[in-house]
Amino acid sequence: MKTILKLTPVVAVVGLLAACGTTMEQRAATGAIGGAVAGQAIGGDTGATVAGAAIGAVAGAATTPQRPR
Repeated sequence: MKTILKLTPVVAVVGLLAACGTTMEQRAATGAIGGAVAGQAIGGDTGATVAGAAIGAVAGAATTPQRPR
């Protein structure tokens, strides 16, 4: 139950920040920040923070910005 309570705000913030930016570098940076926050909240140690940042950076760089229709 405590894990769910920890993850709820983290998932909300990561969802809002996921892949923000217009260039690949900006999306990778916001993904890394969100991933680091999520990794720290979930794992609570440096290894989890670094892993979360790496996963977030790759996911952010792999996304494409939405273009208005």
